[in-house]
Amino acid sequence: MQDAYDLVVIGAGPGGYVGAIRAAQLGMRTAIVERDKLGGTCLHYGCIPTKALLQVAEVAELARRAPQLGVRVESVSVDLSAVHRYRERTVSTLHRGVEYLMRKNGIATFAGTARLVSRDRVHVSLNDGSETELRARHVLIATGSRPRSLPWLALDGERVLSSDHLVSLQEVPGKLAVLGAGVIGVEFASAFASLGSQVTVIEILPRALPAEDEEVSAAVEKAFARRGIRVLTSASLKSVERTPTGLQLSVEKDGQVEGVEADRLLVAVGRGPVTDGLGLEEVGVEVDGQGFVRTQGAYRTTAPGIWAIGDVIHAQPMLAHVASEEAVRAVEDMAGHAAAPLDYDAVPRCTYCSPEVASFGLTEAQARERGYEVRVGRFPFSANSKALILGEREGFVKVVADARHGEILGMHLVGPRVTELVPEGILAKSVEATIHEVAAAVHAHPTLAEAVHEAALDALGRVVHL
Repeated sequence: MQDAYDLVVIGAGPGGYVGAIRAAQLGMRTAIVERDKLGGTCLHYGCIPTKALLQVAEVAELARRAPQLGVRVESVSVDLSAVHRYRERTVSTLHRGVEYLMRKNGIATFAGTARLVSRDRVHVSLNDGSETELRARHVLIATGSRPRSLPWLALDGERVLSSDHLVSLQEVPGKLAVLGAGVIGVEFASAFASLGSQVTVIEILPRALPAEDEEVSAAVEKAFARRGIRVLTSASLKSVERTPTGLQLSVEKDGQVEGVEADRLLVAVGRGPVTDGLGLEEVGVEVDGQGFVRTQGAYRTTAPGIWAIGDVIHAQPMLAHVASEEAVRAVEDMAGHAAAPLDYDAVPRCTYCSPEVASFGLTEAQARERGYEVRVGRFPFSANSKALILGEREGFVKVVADARHGEILGMHLVGPRVTELVPEGILAKSVEATIHEVAAAVHAHPTLAEAVHEAALDALGRVVHL
């Protein structure tokens, strides 16, 4: 039996390790248990490696467009083994950074699999084959999620792949099929199209990125069609047959069944919580029918002394930065601090495809459904000077505001580098600024951010450059 800890964190992803650091800052003696690697899925299989892959895809596209700028490029090819070395260097550097943060903050780390044996005891089967037990005044469950598939479609890691498999694929598929046009499916479709794959996306709902504003979805679908990416919406996968050379998919759309050939199939139909084997129900932690942990205020579970955050508590939004913010609030609650509740309407959602997508808050349709009198402002990147300089003129900024007071209800962007533009809107909403303040703020010229300024002006009927 180890000495008692004020907090034992189960899971060392961006929720778990950030929560552990906050606890240490508050003077809590803290331990963290991780069965894989510090940094979790986000660092090793998700956010970071996929964005590294997307950076390679962007560079490849820039190289192909270089002659338009007067830069001669004889040929463009992708060395996937070198790409993986770059990806691994990036991940390794950040992994060492997380290890350093654990040491710096005096956080005890245990490499192994945790199981709750009581509300204040955590059994750990260590990866070296030994076992230990930790006593804890508080426990934070931050075990995250894993890829899901269809009940009848097994992920074999060879032809039928999850995102975890695809990020380390050793060759670029000639033909890639993607099942699901959510964030993960759209990002990989975009990346592999730039790397040279012929890509077909299959989505059962009526549009790609169905959680985004309808105008954003339409813009992405139009851009993908221009890039040669085929997007089949309102379509369902009926069967998958393995052939000597790859896969034969049967896809039903508009009552018609067509065959789609593919070398690989990425299954991107969502993620499920990692709660199996944790002993949750035995200690009084309730889970729902899908395995998500039920929580109350400040992320408290139904068992005293146990909190849960991140992907393990909700299907949406499954975002690293949400898990981090939830963890901070949960730990502050443990320490007796009054933590401000997280405003999920002020949480950024980013999709790093080409063109990029970024948003927060209510879509125009959602705002109207909630009974707001809505005022909308739009500004296209085709009229933005910096976008013209970059040669990336697709997309727009859309601001959704309350017509009475100008309150910012949501912002929806699609276009070049918009994931770097959305924080302006987040900050404005967080300090209760309105479209009037955004319109009054001076924006540098020439910048992409001017499109945000002009969208606010448009909502006020004062757009300048249209």
